[in-house]
Amino acid sequence: MKIHTKYQTIVPFILFIFALILLFKIIQPMITILLSAALLSYITHPLSNRIKKKVKNKSLAIILALLIVSILALIPISFMVFEITQQGNYFYNSLSDKIEKGNLFGYGCTSADSKICEIMNQAESFSSQKLATIGLDKQIQKGLLVLQEKILTFILSVPVIIAEIFLTLIISFFMLKDWRNIIKKLGDILPMRTKTKRRLMTEFGNITHTVIYAQLFVAIIQGLIGVIGFYIFGIPFPIMLGVVMAFCALIPTIGTAIVWLPASIYLMMSGYFSNNYSILIKGIGLFLYGIFIISTIDNVLLAKIVHAKAKVNQIIVIIGVIGGAVMFGFVGIFIGPVLLPLLMTYFETFKERFD
Repeated sequence: MKIHTKYQTIVPFILFIFALILLFKIIQPMITILLSAALLSYITHPLSNRIKKKVKNKSLAIILALLIVSILALIPISFMVFEITQQGNYFYNSLSDKIEKGNLFGYGCTSADSKICEIMNQAESFSSQKLATIGLDKQIQKGLLVLQEKILTFILSVPVIIAEIFLTLIISFFMLKDWRNIIKKLGDILPMRTKTKRRLMTEFGNITHTVIYAQLFVAIIQGLIGVIGFYIFGIPFPIMLGVVMAFCALIPTIGTAIVWLPASIYLMMSGYFSNNYSILIKGIGLFLYGIFIISTIDNVLLAKIVHAKAKVNQIIVIIGVIGGAVMFGFVGIFIGPVLLPLLMTYFETFKERFD
């Protein structure tokens, strides 16, 4: 009798684990698309509700909302990707040429009377010789070939990305159309206490709002403002530097200065050593632009436009961005920093059960 009871207990548990593994294997290829659709649905939902007030047809309102959000997101992203690809190729050719010519820094110091100029030219020559001696120039060239290969791979994967975007939009449509029933069914399926479910649902909304709008949105705006400044003041590879700046904006205190400060110093030094005062003035202009515009815009946005609903540590956001990008690709930049704090919240609620 005891054996029969144990059998009745163990077998359903084994079947449940097997079903869980099978379910995961089935949805595994679609995990990125499903998470992207859930995130897109959350972002689109407020706009969809506003459109519903004017357009009585629910499906049409959802389609219009998704279309507006997609256009607002995809046009700048497509432009950015195209520019990064172009600038990546230019960077590859430019750096290869500099390594071959032994002109690594590219200051081009021409003043014969300047002692500093002489020191800089000697440093330029020394760095080039040193690169050749230790074989680092060949390693850099290998790295550049890998970069070129990555760019080519991305270009070839564009049709797959378009198909994934299309699927994400379709799933988002059905999520928005029947979101109440989907949430209810998920709540019924999840083996958690009601208190834990409610907390996770609330935290998901608060964390998503804080990460997407109060942190990532502000970081992207700072990156865009940085790109504009780099274009105005003539910094090479402005889009690439803007992307790096958007990421650095997540770092507390120093943030964007990691990018714009060296860029402004580079311009000032280039102008000074080449006796080109227009470049020197541009460097000073970029320095002032960085202090008074790039570094202050986040405070303006957070105070006037975006309000954080949850306290999310910026280190967690940075880890989430990197981990999400590695795990889910480009869209992981947005999925990772939302998913990681949510998982940490779940672990906190799980721990509370044993306190």
